[in-house]
Parts: sequence; structure tokens; C-alpha cells
Amino acid sequence: MTTATKARASEASTERAKQHAILDPQFYKTDYAAMDRLDVSSIRNEWDELMAEFERDSNVDHFDPGPDFERSLESIPEEVRQEFVDFLISSITSEFSGCILYANIKKNVDNPEIAKLMGYMARDESRHANFINRALKGFDMGVDLSRLSREKKYKHFKPKFIFYATYLSEKIGYARYITIFRQLERHPEKRFHPIYEYFERWCNDEFRHGEAFALLMRASPHLTMGYNKLWIRFFLLAVYATMYVRDHKRPKLHRALGLDPTEYDYAVFRITSACSEQIFPLTLDIDHPAFRAGLERLRRISEAGAVARQRRGPLGHLKRAVLMLAGGATFLRLYLLPTKRNELPAQVRIAPAW
Repeated sequence: MTTATKARASEASTERAKQHAILDPQFYKTDYAAMDRLDVSSIRNEWDELMAEFERDSNVDHFDPGPDFERSLESIPEEVRQEFVDFLISSITSEFSGCILYANIKKNVDNPEIAKLMGYMARDESRHANFINRALKGFDMGVDLSRLSREKKYKHFKPKFIFYATYLSEKIGYARYITIFRQLERHPEKRFHPIYEYFERWCNDEFRHGEAFALLMRASPHLTMGYNKLWIRFFLLAVYATMYVRDHKRPKLHRALGLDPTEYDYAVFRITSACSEQIFPLTLDIDHPAFRAGLERLRRISEAGAVARQRRGPLGHLKRAVLMLAGGATFLRLYLLPTKRNELPAQVRIAPAW
């Protein structure tokens, strides 16, 4: 590949990472003064234990792959190349989003406990993002992370929304990585890229990050009470629905790994729901027939929306508007489905051995 071709490939990857669609990972800012006021004294013992885990940094030697890691795109099965690259770009955007958020919180707070945590989390997410970027650079498609931080659009989220969304994204990341790792452990012949060999220890970082946000919510118990339960319900559904729709856009990639997207997603939902019982007062009834039907409808609406976006003129705009309304109505019906009440005491810390 010529230098000019490499530059164009890298430019295309960076532009893809910059996209600002509803299913794409976003960049966030928050209320730093509110973060500064957080008090962890009520969970001091657990907090100090977790900070010691971060300090030990058990994965410090993990994300340093050998030269065989940076292989050419031609070494990847042709039928999955595009979906695999899309997966890597989406993943690097998600990891780098966390890095930027945590680094900005650390920079803008005086609270030493919060600054310490955010420094550790930014360290881990930066390591993850650069690790994924090495895989992309092997394809001559590396993302320009400094440019991404300057040009990607930012959303402002209240701290509690950051807590709910980040907690769930970290726990679901844990569940995704460990599920894929166990699958390829059983079927090593389907491991077409060495990045998958790193998922077992990688998911330990994801789990630990989720634990940190669970502790922050336990330190502010009002965040899981009263009307905030409605927000928890919303974020649970939004995270699950986004994952379901996004994963079904990569059927060839899942097939190459020996996974059915629907079965894989529900396996991840089960692990995530079991984890979330440690802090959330409710879980979604993911086995309710209407829940499954609703996610399928959202998937079909998303696919129809992708087709409609290719159409121009008034009819194309009208079709997109109708589909957006249908998607919103479907999401609302899913939101109103009965949930399962969680009776587990909030102070119990779960560390499932999947």
C-alpha cells in the first residue's frame, strides 16, 4: 500500500470515528462542580480496597502485543473485513470517549478521591484505545486520536446520567468480552485475529470500572431511589436496545466467530442484568415475549432507516420521519413493560465467574 493510500485509509477511519449518529459512541462533558462534591466516606473500606486494585494495575503488562499483532487486512477473512474494521473503529471511539471524559473530570475537580479514580480510569481507557489502534494500524487504518478529541461533537450529561450509562457500558463490555473469549476458547479455529486472545484479562478492567461507578452510586443512595428509578429503567433499555441493533448490523462478523447475534446478545444481557443487581433496584424482563418482539422491531426499523437515508427529496425525508416515530413508539412500549424488582441488598458486591 502506497503512502498516499495509507493516508487516505487513515483519514477515512478518523472520519468514521467522528460520525455523530444515534448508535455511534459519543463524547461527553459533565458538571464538574457536582463531581467535586462527591463524598465517598460512607463506603471508605470498599473504596480504599478498589483504589488499591487500581494502583496494583494488574494489566500493566497485558496490552503490549508482539509483532504478529499488526497483521495486514488481507490476513482477515474477506467476508468479515469491513464489519471487523467497523467493530474496531466503534470500539476505539468508545474507549477513547471514556479516556477523554475521565481526564477532563480529573483536570476540573479538586476532590482528591475523585481525581485519583478518574486518573486511573483515564489511564486504562487510553491503554485500551491505543491497543485497538495498533490493530487498525496493522491495516494502515489507524485513527488520529488527537484529531478525534478536537473534532468529535460533545454532549453534556449530568453526573447521574454519566454514572448510569458508564456503569452499564463497563459491565456490558465485561459481559461481551468474556462471552466472546469463552466462545473462542471452545473454538480456537475461529479466532481470526489475535486481539481476541486479550479479551479475558481485558474484561477485568471493564468489570473494575463498573465497580467504581457502583460505589459512587452507593455513596449517593438517592441516585437509585424515587424517580431516579425511571432513569435507570431508561438507561437499561437504551443500552440493551443499542447493542441489539448495532450487533445485528454485523452478522458476518458474528457468524465468523461462531455466534448467533441474537443468542449472543441475550447471553450478554443476562450477565449484565446479574451484575447490575448489585446496585440497581430493578432489572428488565428480557425474556418477556414483548421485549424480544420490540427489540426485533427496532432492528427492522433501523434497517429500513438505513435504506431510507439513501433516498433524497421529500419522500425520503417523509419516510425517515415516519420511521423515527415508529422507533420512538416501539421504544416507549418497551419502556412501559413490567420490570423485575431487585430485592438484593445494595451493599452486596457481586463478582460473577463467567
